[in-house]
Amino acid sequence: MFQETNSAGSKTGNMVHPDPNFSSSSAASSDANDFAARNSNFSAYDAARLSGEVSSPLMMSPWNQPSPFANSWSNSNKTISHSQPQNSLIGSLVREEGHIYSLAAKDDILYTGSDSKNIRVWKNMQEYSAFKSNSGLVKAIIISGDKIFTGHQDGKIRLWKISPKDPSIHKRFGTMPRFFDIFKASIKPSNYVEVKRNRSAVWIKHTDAISCLSMSQENGLLYSASWDKTFKVWRPESSKCIESVKAHDDAVNSVVASVGGMVYTGSADGTVKVWKREQKGKAVRHTLQQTLLSQESAVTALAVNESGSVVYSGSSDGLVNFWELEKELSHGGVLKGHKLAVLCLAAAGNLAFSGSADKTICVWRREGAVHTCLSVLTGHTGPVKCLAVEKDKESALDGDADKKWVVYSGSLDKSVKVWSVSEMAPGMQPGGSMQQNYGETNWDSIPSAKY
Repeated sequence: MFQETNSAGSKTGNMVHPDPNFSSSSAASSDANDFAARNSNFSAYDAARLSGEVSSPLMMSPWNQPSPFANSWSNSNKTISHSQPQNSLIGSLVREEGHIYSLAAKDDILYTGSDSKNIRVWKNMQEYSAFKSNSGLVKAIIISGDKIFTGHQDGKIRLWKISPKDPSIHKRFGTMPRFFDIFKASIKPSNYVEVKRNRSAVWIKHTDAISCLSMSQENGLLYSASWDKTFKVWRPESSKCIESVKAHDDAVNSVVASVGGMVYTGSADGTVKVWKREQKGKAVRHTLQQTLLSQESAVTALAVNESGSVVYSGSSDGLVNFWELEKELSHGGVLKGHKLAVLCLAAAGNLAFSGSADKTICVWRREGAVHTCLSVLTGHTGPVKCLAVEKDKESALDGDADKKWVVYSGSLDKSVKVWSVSEMAPGMQPGGSMQQNYGETNWDSIPSAKY
């Protein structure tokens, strides 16, 4: 939805524009000079400082740290045969009210979270409804049945329920942790943990922004990652925190619960860790199994495919690493496709998607251990901060052998773009800059990364 603003700043109208002239290109055309480079690690980011000025913190953000492979980026476009499936932009949802930080999609319903305090609901690319939280920036959204979970800058999780009488109405029915639980825990000194020097807090409460939420489909446990260096485990039905894990030495930017009790976390400390969930009765404990990655560049995003067989990790150096479960989580390779930091990842079918501060989304197709870059989706004018993917129901109904997906990308340009992506789309020409390192990898050739 597009909202125009007149010179006085008042809102004059809304409309949806499908952007029929936009399409994907086989190589990104965005200019790296739009950003000022800064060689430092990703850390907790203050959204209140965002600005469009050249000298603003956004321009100097570590998100905009250039990839060591930026110089080898190819700007040549590939001519694609129109007889083959193509990846293209379906439309844009724009509302000039805040940077988009989180997305969740289910059954053609899209939820968007921003720094405007509003969670907006879209249906068929039209604004359907909205509900508001007083907590400010919405960092994460999870849909589970008729319930919506939102993670916020204030370290709290808010629970919303869809009205059975009117699905456009969402009512808040709880907050995690509950005030009563915090009060009860505060009575016992043993419930306090040190969070900073000379500062302690009850262990059931996040003391910094929530960066990510993930739901275990096996047992309905909810996981929250936070900049307070921990991830926490929740039982949504009781709104209780059942475990808190001091997982990293810096902000935890991503947590993903996968099949077989596996949980993955990625952090600004440059590591990706694997945790195993063990349950005895009602007690749940997570133990560290291994560290997949340890590098100087911050880990900014994680994604696991539906079967849990492939784990993807994006980082501030613009790279995507991946590991294969059937090979005991051995390192499968590095996907090089971005000029600047990778900020979000998603996996669906045989595809993986990486969104970046360079304003583009790379679409990767996996065939065995080899990944091919199908295309680079361009059109955003700001960093791509979040992704959500759904099956294209129309292609499934038509009995089309080609798997197609609807991809939503949220950006700091205050817009969400909607893409149609085909697994059968042609890949980039051989010799293009989108490449994968696998097998005998020369790790010494990757600057600023120690594995």
